[in-house]
Amino acid sequence: MKGILLAGGAGTRLYPSSAVVGKQLHTVYDKPMVFYPLSTLMMAGIREILVVSSPADLPRIRDLLGDGSSWGIDLSYAVQPNPGGIAQVFLIAERFLDGSACTLILGDNIFHGRMDLGHVVGEFGRGANVFGYPVDDPSSYGVVELSPSGEAVCLVEKPKTSRSNLAVTGLYLYDGDVVDHARQLVPSPRGELEITDLNRRYLQLGQLSVTELGRDIAWFDSGTHESLLETANFVATVEKRQGLKIACLEEVAYNMGFIDTSGLERAIEAMPRSPYRDYVERVARAVQRCTSGVRSGCTVSP
Repeated sequence: MKGILLAGGAGTRLYPSSAVVGKQLHTVYDKPMVFYPLSTLMMAGIREILVVSSPADLPRIRDLLGDGSSWGIDLSYAVQPNPGGIAQVFLIAERFLDGSACTLILGDNIFHGRMDLGHVVGEFGRGANVFGYPVDDPSSYGVVELSPSGEAVCLVEKPKTSRSNLAVTGLYLYDGDVVDHARQLVPSPRGELEITDLNRRYLQLGQLSVTELGRDIAWFDSGTHESLLETANFVATVEKRQGLKIACLEEVAYNMGFIDTSGLERAIEAMPRSPYRDYVERVARAVQRCTSGVRSGCTVSP
């Protein structure tokens, strides 16, 4: 399974801040926004990831993330020359995917909680899988309606009225046919290849499944000033209460077995003095206590 992180879009809802720095480089409390979706892919066990962004933002994102080797992952990059829709990313990523199944996450979508995503990815076979999240205002989202047996029966984009409150989040799994399906899409009136149209193709083929996220999961679409503030306040509250960071990539990489203790130490040495480095150093000390110098497979927290 390969991963795609779409850090695109013009970020117009965040203007004028987006005129200074791209949306996915905005800070969500104490880390760049892009750290959060990247950590979600890593926690799914995905190590080969393509980051797609605009011509203006991609160099900055590449400077921030590098090749991913410090986290034991392989990052590559591609340009989305214009905002041509979410589904356009599969045409851009055709060579990267090379017929592989993939997980796509949008760069402004932030998840927190035990999603068991590694199991979902591991069990994924044919078709497409979307993640549904109950919301109070379905008219602001793409919505999926389920049958009594839990099967997807309808997809509606921002419905004025809806029989479902299950929003489709910015996290998707697709099989190796996704590029072929995306190539057959017709641009919408706004000139974009819509992800909802792609999902409808899978629905028409009877190949769309839905994973419902429960109340123990937090999901944020951080594309507006209001939602960005809400997300930052949530992250700050959780981190201060628990003393644990959300989306600390070094901690995630170690816990997933992507890097060992030596890799963790090298990552620390490359960091300037900062509260973030202090936290990763506490993670490293917890590793030493947990393993006594020999990795035993335990998950560590400082």
